[in-house]
Amino acid sequence: MSSTDAHLARRPDFDIGELDYVLPEELIAQHPPEVRGSSRMLVVDRQRQTIEDDQVANLHSHLRSGDTLVMNNTRVVPAKFRLKRSTGGVIDALFLSESQPGEWDVLLKGAQRVSIGEALSLVCPVEGSPDEGLALIARERGERGMWQLQLAADNPQSAAQILERVGRMPLPPYIKRNKGTDDHDVEDSNRYQTIYADKPGAVAAPTAGLHFTEPLLEKIKNANVATHYVTLHVGYGTFAPVEVSNLADHNMHHEYFEISQQTCSAIAQAREHGGRIVAVGTTSARLLESAWLANRLTEAASGSTDIFCYPPYEFGGTDALLTNFHLPKSTLMALVMAFAGIDLIRKAYQHAVDEKYRFFSYGDAMLIV
Repeated sequence: MSSTDAHLARRPDFDIGELDYVLPEELIAQHPPEVRGSSRMLVVDRQRQTIEDDQVANLHSHLRSGDTLVMNNTRVVPAKFRLKRSTGGVIDALFLSESQPGEWDVLLKGAQRVSIGEALSLVCPVEGSPDEGLALIARERGERGMWQLQLAADNPQSAAQILERVGRMPLPPYIKRNKGTDDHDVEDSNRYQTIYADKPGAVAAPTAGLHFTEPLLEKIKNANVATHYVTLHVGYGTFAPVEVSNLADHNMHHEYFEISQQTCSAIAQAREHGGRIVAVGTTSARLLESAWLANRLTEAASGSTDIFCYPPYEFGGTDALLTNFHLPKSTLMALVMAFAGIDLIRKAYQHAVDEKYRFFSYGDAMLIV
Protein backbone atom coordinates (compact mmCIF):
# COMPACT_ATOMS: atom_id res chain seq x y z
CA MET A 1 0.00 0.00 0.00
CA SER A 2 1.41 3.39 -0.89
CA SER A 3 0.09 5.67 1.83
CA THR A 4 1.54 8.69 0.14
CA ASP A 5 -0.77 8.23 -2.82
CA ALA A 6 -3.65 7.27 -0.55
CA HIS A 7 -3.86 10.44 1.49
CA LEU A 8 -2.51 13.15 -0.80
CA ALA A 9 -2.45 13.28 -4.60
CA ARG A 10 0.14 16.05 -4.38
CA ARG A 11 1.86 16.72 -1.09
CA PRO A 12 1.93 20.33 0.13
CA ASP A 13 5.12 22.34 0.29
CA PHE A 14 6.81 22.61 3.69
CA ASP A 15 10.20 24.17 4.46
CA ILE A 16 12.63 21.87 6.30
CA GLY A 17 13.82 24.90 8.28
CA GLU A 18 10.54 24.83 10.23
CA LEU A 19 11.75 21.60 11.90
CA ASP A 20 15.00 23.04 13.20
CA TYR A 21 15.91 23.96 16.77
CA VAL A 22 19.10 24.45 18.81
CA LEU A 23 20.00 21.50 21.05
CA PRO A 24 23.04 21.52 23.35
CA GLU A 25 24.95 18.27 22.77
CA GLU A 26 25.08 17.47 26.49
CA LEU A 27 21.28 16.99 26.50
CA ILE A 28 21.50 13.98 24.15
CA ALA A 29 21.02 10.96 26.44
CA GLN A 30 23.90 8.51 26.04
CA HIS A 31 22.51 5.94 28.48
CA PRO A 32 19.06 4.96 29.73
CA PRO A 33 17.98 6.25 33.15
CA GLU A 34 19.33 4.13 35.99
CA VAL A 35 15.81 2.84 36.69
CA ARG A 36 13.45 2.07 33.81
CA GLY A 37 10.36 4.25 33.99
CA SER A 38 11.96 7.05 36.03
CA SER A 39 12.13 9.55 33.15
CA ARG A 40 10.51 12.97 33.13
CA MET A 41 7.45 13.67 30.97
CA LEU A 42 6.38 16.98 29.46
CA VAL A 43 2.59 17.16 29.10
CA VAL A 44 1.42 19.26 26.14
CA ASP A 45 -2.27 20.16 26.00
CA ARG A 46 -3.33 21.17 22.48
CA GLN A 47 -6.71 22.57 23.48
CA ARG A 48 -5.43 24.72 26.35
CA GLN A 49 -2.10 25.44 24.61
CA THR A 50 -0.25 24.64 27.82
CA ILE A 51 2.80 22.63 28.88
CA GLU A 52 3.36 20.97 32.26
CA ASP A 53 6.30 19.12 33.83
CA ASP A 54 5.62 15.65 35.20
CA GLN A 55 6.97 12.10 35.37
CA VAL A 56 6.32 9.09 33.13
CA ALA A 57 5.34 7.19 36.28
CA ASN A 58 2.26 9.44 36.43
CA LEU A 59 1.13 8.74 32.87
CA HIS A 60 -2.02 6.99 34.11
CA SER A 61 -3.20 10.20 35.81
CA HIS A 62 -3.32 11.97 32.44
CA LEU A 63 -5.42 9.25 30.82
CA ARG A 64 -9.19 8.91 31.03
CA SER A 65 -11.31 5.93 31.89
CA GLY A 66 -12.20 4.28 28.57
CA ASP A 67 -9.05 5.38 26.73
CA THR A 68 -7.04 2.84 24.75
CA LEU A 69 -3.25 2.74 24.55
CA VAL A 70 -1.88 1.40 21.27
CA MET A 71 1.64 0.01 21.69
CA ASN A 72 4.15 -1.27 19.14
CA ASN A 73 5.31 -4.79 20.09
CA THR A 74 8.09 -5.02 17.51
CA ARG A 75 11.32 -6.54 18.80
CA VAL A 76 14.70 -5.03 17.92
CA VAL A 77 16.98 -7.48 16.15
CA PRO A 78 20.66 -7.34 17.25
CA ALA A 79 21.34 -6.13 13.72
CA LYS A 80 24.99 -5.07 13.96
CA PHE A 81 27.40 -7.84 12.99
CA ARG A 82 30.75 -8.41 11.31
CA LEU A 83 31.82 -10.29 8.20
CA LYS A 84 35.27 -11.58 7.23
CA ARG A 85 36.58 -11.60 3.67
CA SER A 86 38.81 -14.39 2.34
CA THR A 87 41.65 -11.84 2.48
CA GLY A 88 41.22 -11.60 6.24
CA GLY A 89 39.72 -8.13 6.19
CA VAL A 90 36.72 -7.53 8.45
CA ILE A 91 33.63 -5.52 7.42
CA ASP A 92 31.05 -3.96 9.74
CA ALA A 93 27.49 -4.78 8.69
CA LEU A 94 23.98 -3.68 9.62
CA PHE A 95 21.07 -6.00 8.88
CA LEU A 96 18.07 -4.20 7.37
CA SER A 97 15.58 -6.88 6.35
CA GLU A 98 15.14 -10.42 5.07
CA SER A 99 13.24 -9.98 1.80
CA GLN A 100 13.07 -13.76 1.22
CA PRO A 101 14.27 -16.66 3.39
CA GLY A 102 18.05 -16.56 3.25
CA GLU A 103 18.18 -13.23 1.41
CA TRP A 104 19.52 -10.45 3.63
CA ASP A 105 19.40 -6.77 2.79
CA VAL A 106 22.30 -5.17 4.64
CA LEU A 107 24.33 -2.00 4.90
CA LEU A 108 28.09 -2.66 4.63
CA LYS A 109 30.76 -0.23 5.82
CA GLY A 110 34.05 -0.14 3.96
CA ALA A 111 33.00 -2.72 1.38
CA GLN A 112 34.21 -0.89 -1.73
CA ARG A 113 36.42 -3.80 -2.80
CA VAL A 114 33.81 -6.52 -2.27
CA SER A 115 32.87 -8.13 -5.57
CA ILE A 116 29.68 -9.81 -6.76
CA GLY A 117 29.78 -13.52 -5.91
CA GLU A 118 32.29 -13.12 -3.07
CA ALA A 119 31.73 -15.22 0.05
CA LEU A 120 31.74 -13.35 3.37
CA SER A 121 31.92 -15.35 6.61
CA LEU A 122 30.09 -14.40 9.80
CA VAL A 123 32.41 -13.36 12.61
CA CYS A 124 31.15 -15.13 15.73
CA PRO A 125 31.75 -13.49 19.11
CA VAL A 126 31.88 -16.88 20.89
CA GLU A 127 34.47 -19.45 19.89
CA GLY A 128 32.95 -22.73 18.78
CA SER A 129 29.63 -21.08 17.88
CA PRO A 130 27.33 -23.15 15.60
CA ASP A 131 27.40 -20.15 13.23
CA GLU A 132 31.18 -20.38 12.78
CA GLY A 133 31.96 -20.55 9.07
CA LEU A 134 28.46 -19.59 7.97
CA ALA A 135 28.90 -17.69 4.72
CA LEU A 136 26.86 -15.07 2.93
CA ILE A 137 27.35 -14.52 -0.80
CA ALA A 138 27.41 -10.94 -2.12
CA ARG A 139 24.65 -11.00 -4.75
CA GLU A 140 23.77 -7.41 -5.57
CA ARG A 141 25.23 -4.00 -4.81
CA GLY A 142 22.85 -1.10 -4.16
CA GLU A 143 23.34 2.57 -3.42
CA ARG A 144 25.13 4.07 -0.38
CA GLY A 145 26.59 0.80 0.88
CA MET A 146 23.43 -1.27 0.49
CA TRP A 147 23.96 -4.92 -0.47
CA GLN A 148 21.85 -8.04 -0.93
CA LEU A 149 23.51 -11.11 0.56
CA GLN A 150 22.44 -14.74 0.16
CA LEU A 151 23.15 -17.50 2.67
CA ALA A 152 25.58 -19.87 0.96
CA ALA A 153 23.84 -22.99 2.27
CA ASP A 154 20.24 -23.87 3.07
CA ASN A 155 19.49 -22.85 6.64
CA PRO A 156 16.09 -23.28 8.28
CA GLN A 157 16.73 -20.40 10.67
CA SER A 158 15.66 -16.85 10.02
CA ALA A 159 18.08 -13.95 9.96
CA ALA A 160 16.63 -12.81 13.31
CA GLN A 161 17.44 -16.20 14.90
CA ILE A 162 21.03 -16.15 13.64
CA LEU A 163 21.58 -12.53 14.65
CA GLU A 164 20.36 -13.23 18.19
CA ARG A 165 23.61 -15.21 18.57
CA VAL A 166 26.10 -13.17 16.56
CA GLY A 167 24.73 -9.62 16.49
CA ARG A 168 24.79 -6.54 18.70
CA MET A 169 22.18 -3.88 19.33
CA PRO A 170 21.94 -1.32 16.49
CA LEU A 171 22.13 1.83 18.58
CA PRO A 172 21.39 5.09 16.75
CA PRO A 173 24.44 7.04 15.54
CA TYR A 174 24.08 9.76 18.18
CA ILE A 175 24.63 7.23 21.00
CA LYS A 176 28.36 6.75 21.37
CA ARG A 177 30.04 3.58 22.60
CA ASN A 178 33.74 2.75 22.83
CA LYS A 179 34.59 0.78 19.71
CA GLY A 180 35.70 -2.77 20.30
CA THR A 181 34.48 -3.01 23.89
CA ASP A 182 31.56 -4.98 25.27
CA ASP A 183 31.02 -2.87 28.38
CA HIS A 184 27.56 -1.72 27.38
CA ASP A 185 26.30 -4.80 25.54
CA VAL A 186 24.32 -6.15 28.49
CA GLU A 187 22.83 -2.76 29.33
CA ASP A 188 21.80 -1.97 25.75
CA SER A 189 20.54 -5.49 25.01
CA ASN A 190 18.11 -5.11 27.89
CA ARG A 191 17.27 -1.40 27.87
CA TYR A 192 17.08 -0.73 24.11
CA GLN A 193 14.08 -3.07 24.04
CA THR A 194 10.56 -2.62 25.39
CA ILE A 195 9.41 -5.02 28.10
CA TYR A 196 6.61 -6.16 25.78
CA ALA A 197 8.75 -6.66 22.66
CA ASP A 198 7.44 -9.76 20.93
CA LYS A 199 7.85 -9.83 17.14
CA PRO A 200 11.44 -9.59 15.81
CA GLY A 201 12.02 -7.33 12.83
CA ALA A 202 13.00 -3.82 13.91
CA VAL A 203 16.47 -2.32 13.56
CA ALA A 204 15.60 0.58 15.86
CA ALA A 205 13.53 0.65 19.05
CA PRO A 206 10.06 2.22 19.32
CA THR A 207 11.57 4.44 21.99
CA ALA A 208 8.43 5.82 23.66
CA GLY A 209 7.76 2.26 24.76
CA LEU A 210 11.10 2.02 26.59
CA HIS A 211 9.58 3.93 29.52
CA PHE A 212 7.00 1.28 30.39
CA THR A 213 7.31 -1.02 33.39
CA GLU A 214 5.01 -3.69 34.78
CA PRO A 215 3.94 -1.43 37.69
CA LEU A 216 3.04 1.38 35.26
CA LEU A 217 1.04 -1.00 33.08
CA GLU A 218 -0.80 -2.15 36.21
CA LYS A 219 -1.63 1.47 37.13
CA ILE A 220 -2.94 2.03 33.61
CA LYS A 221 -5.09 -1.09 33.82
CA ASN A 222 -6.48 0.02 37.19
CA ALA A 223 -7.39 3.39 35.62
CA ASN A 224 -9.69 1.48 33.24
CA VAL A 225 -7.45 2.16 30.26
CA ALA A 226 -7.07 -0.71 27.79
CA THR A 227 -3.80 -1.64 26.10
CA HIS A 228 -3.64 -3.17 22.64
CA TYR A 229 -0.66 -4.10 20.53
CA VAL A 230 0.23 -3.50 16.91
CA THR A 231 3.44 -4.21 15.00
CA LEU A 232 5.53 -1.83 12.95
CA HIS A 233 9.10 -2.92 12.26
CA VAL A 234 11.09 0.27 12.66
CA GLY A 235 13.61 0.58 9.82
CA TYR A 236 16.98 2.27 9.47
CA GLY A 237 15.24 4.97 7.44
CA THR A 238 13.95 6.47 10.68
CA PHE A 239 17.49 7.86 11.15
CA ALA A 240 17.99 8.85 7.53
CA PRO A 241 18.54 12.62 7.18
CA VAL A 242 16.11 14.69 5.15
CA GLU A 243 18.22 15.94 2.25
CA VAL A 244 15.69 18.24 0.61
CA SER A 245 14.63 21.75 1.56
CA ASN A 246 10.97 21.07 0.74
CA LEU A 247 9.37 18.08 2.51
CA ALA A 248 7.09 17.56 -0.48
CA ASP A 249 10.19 16.27 -2.31
CA HIS A 250 11.29 13.82 0.41
CA ASN A 251 11.09 10.09 -0.41
CA MET A 252 9.77 8.52 2.77
CA HIS A 253 11.08 5.11 3.79
CA HIS A 254 8.86 2.01 3.89
CA GLU A 255 8.19 -0.03 7.02
CA TYR A 256 6.23 -3.26 7.50
CA PHE A 257 3.15 -3.13 9.76
CA GLU A 258 0.35 -5.33 11.09
CA ILE A 259 -2.86 -4.51 12.96
CA SER A 260 -5.31 -7.23 13.95
CA GLN A 261 -9.08 -7.28 13.67
CA GLN A 262 -9.25 -7.58 17.46
CA THR A 263 -7.35 -4.31 17.89
CA CYS A 264 -9.45 -2.56 15.24
CA SER A 265 -12.64 -3.66 16.97
CA ALA A 266 -11.34 -2.51 20.36
CA ILE A 267 -10.46 0.90 18.92
CA ALA A 268 -13.91 1.25 17.36
CA GLN A 269 -15.60 0.31 20.63
CA ALA A 270 -13.46 2.74 22.63
CA ARG A 271 -14.28 5.62 20.33
CA GLU A 272 -17.96 4.74 20.32
CA HIS A 273 -17.96 5.25 24.09
CA GLY A 274 -15.95 8.48 23.98
CA GLY A 275 -12.52 7.00 24.69
CA ARG A 276 -9.35 8.36 23.12
CA ILE A 277 -6.84 6.37 21.08
CA VAL A 278 -3.43 7.09 22.60
CA ALA A 279 -0.52 6.11 20.37
CA VAL A 280 2.62 5.08 22.23
CA GLY A 281 5.31 6.42 19.94
CA THR A 282 5.43 7.86 16.45
CA THR A 283 5.68 4.30 15.09
CA SER A 284 2.26 3.42 16.53
CA ALA A 285 0.85 6.72 15.23
CA ARG A 286 2.28 6.02 11.79
CA LEU A 287 0.63 2.61 11.77
CA LEU A 288 -2.71 3.94 13.02
CA GLU A 289 -2.76 6.61 10.32
CA SER A 290 -1.86 4.08 7.62
CA ALA A 291 -4.70 1.80 8.71
CA TRP A 292 -7.06 4.79 9.04
CA LEU A 293 -6.39 5.84 5.47
CA ALA A 294 -6.73 2.27 4.22
CA ASN A 295 -10.09 1.39 5.78
CA ARG A 296 -10.85 3.80 8.66
CA LEU A 297 -9.47 1.21 11.11
CA THR A 298 -12.43 -1.07 10.49
CA GLU A 299 -10.49 -4.14 9.31
CA ALA A 300 -7.21 -5.90 9.98
CA ALA A 301 -4.42 -4.61 7.77
CA SER A 302 -0.80 -5.41 7.01
CA GLY A 303 1.82 -4.47 4.48
CA SER A 304 4.35 -1.78 3.76
CA THR A 305 3.66 1.83 4.59
CA ASP A 306 5.45 4.96 3.40
CA ILE A 307 3.07 7.41 5.04
CA PHE A 308 4.61 10.81 5.75
CA CYS A 309 2.75 12.93 8.30
CA TYR A 310 3.83 16.55 8.27
CA PRO A 311 1.93 19.86 8.49
CA PRO A 312 -0.87 20.28 7.51
CA TYR A 313 -1.64 16.54 7.78
CA GLU A 314 -4.87 15.87 9.72
CA PHE A 315 -4.82 12.81 11.98
CA GLY A 316 -7.76 10.43 11.85
CA GLY A 317 -6.62 7.40 13.84
CA THR A 318 -4.72 9.05 16.68
CA ASP A 319 -6.22 11.18 19.48
CA ALA A 320 -3.21 11.54 21.81
CA LEU A 321 0.47 10.70 21.52
CA LEU A 322 3.25 9.68 23.91
CA THR A 323 6.61 10.25 22.28
CA ASN A 324 10.24 11.11 22.98
CA PHE A 325 12.03 14.26 21.83
CA HIS A 326 13.25 14.04 18.24
CA LEU A 327 16.15 15.19 16.11
CA PRO A 328 15.98 18.60 14.45
CA LYS A 329 14.96 18.52 10.78
CA SER A 330 13.71 14.92 11.05
CA THR A 331 10.55 13.26 9.73
CA LEU A 332 9.60 12.46 13.35
CA MET A 333 9.81 16.14 14.24
CA ALA A 334 7.50 16.78 11.28
CA LEU A 335 4.99 14.25 12.62
CA VAL A 336 4.75 15.80 16.10
CA MET A 337 4.43 19.29 14.59
CA ALA A 338 1.58 18.04 12.42
CA PHE A 339 -0.07 16.55 15.49
CA ALA A 340 0.32 19.41 17.99
CA GLY A 341 0.97 22.46 15.83
CA ILE A 342 4.23 24.14 14.87
CA ASP A 343 4.17 26.95 17.45
CA LEU A 344 3.16 24.76 20.40
CA ILE A 345 5.88 22.20 19.65
CA ARG A 346 8.47 24.96 19.35
CA LYS A 347 7.37 26.25 22.75
CA ALA A 348 7.49 22.75 24.25
CA TYR A 349 10.95 21.97 22.86
CA GLN A 350 12.37 25.29 24.06
CA HIS A 351 10.98 24.57 27.53
CA ALA A 352 12.53 21.10 27.43
CA VAL A 353 15.92 22.56 26.50
CA ASP A 354 15.68 25.25 29.19
CA GLU A 355 14.73 22.67 31.83
CA LYS A 356 17.46 20.29 30.67
CA TYR A 357 15.26 17.38 29.65
CA ARG A 358 17.13 14.41 28.16
CA PHE A 359 16.68 14.03 24.40
CA PHE A 360 16.29 11.24 21.81
CA SER A 361 16.09 7.44 22.21
CA TYR A 362 17.23 7.07 25.82
CA GLY A 363 15.76 10.44 26.80
CA ASP A 364 12.63 11.78 28.44
CA ALA A 365 9.06 11.68 27.13
CA MET A 366 6.37 14.07 25.96
CA LEU A 367 2.63 13.37 26.19
CA ILE A 368 0.51 15.34 23.72
CA VAL A 369 -3.20 15.33 24.55
